[in-house]
Amino acid sequence: MTGDVIASRDNPRIKRLRRLAHEGGAYRREGQVWVEGDHLCAAALAQGHRPEAVIVTPAGMHWVERWRREGGLAADVPVWTVTDAVMGHISPLESPPSVACLLPLAEGTSVRPDVPTVVLDRLQDPGNVGSILRSAAAFGFAQVIALRATAALWSPKVLRAGMGAHFGLHLVEGADAAAVEALRVPLIATSSHQGAWLHTARLPWPCAWLFGHEGQGVDLRWMARATTTVRIIQPGGQESLNVAAAAAICLHASAVSAFGGL
Repeated sequence: MTGDVIASRDNPRIKRLRRLAHEGGAYRREGQVWVEGDHLCAAALAQGHRPEAVIVTPAGMHWVERWRREGGLAADVPVWTVTDAVMGHISPLESPPSVACLLPLAEGTSVRPDVPTVVLDRLQDPGNVGSILRSAAAFGFAQVIALRATAALWSPKVLRAGMGAHFGLHLVEGADAAAVEALRVPLIATSSHQGAWLHTARLPWPCAWLFGHEGQGVDLRWMARATTTVRIIQPGGQESLNVAAAAAICLHASAVSAFGGL
């Protein structure tokens, strides 16, 4: 049942949803994640995630009907219908969506030691983090470990940049040295000035790629733990690549090495 249409911004549910939609770390306090737009909601449902509620405007009800018809959305998941104005109040987007989901935040996720992994060391830009998650999912990596001081993985900006990649990855955030030490796959670090050239390097699979802070690069203590260090050829002479671009190149190289014969 959809119940009455919520038209007031002062509704307690709406206040909570707005916090989740606008504050990057609110999901940690609330234990819930705001996922907006039919693409992200569909991606979550396709990976078996069960929303605590679906938030929808009258114009977006066809998404609820479709997902229930196709079996992705259980009939007993609550649906909160809101006016267009209220959805616009919740969403930070210039063009608010007609549908969103409220997902429970997974708790206590531990490191999976033997799977292909990406380790993020203090990356600050949500767009970079989301883009790397998207590349990781596309190129066969199963896990992303975000070390402390990395942008919040489930923040709205990272979610939008990830374009649904979150829901097919095992995510560990706020990690410390113990998380890296738990990995039982070779650790590969990138450098702008040392190591083997990526296009000639022998890349192990599975492995863990380590990508560092946009300005400072990978912390020296993590570099010291790396089994292999590689650099990307840059004949154009730029000092360095954007970290998301570098990650896409490196993760693609791993996929070619592992699956190029398919």
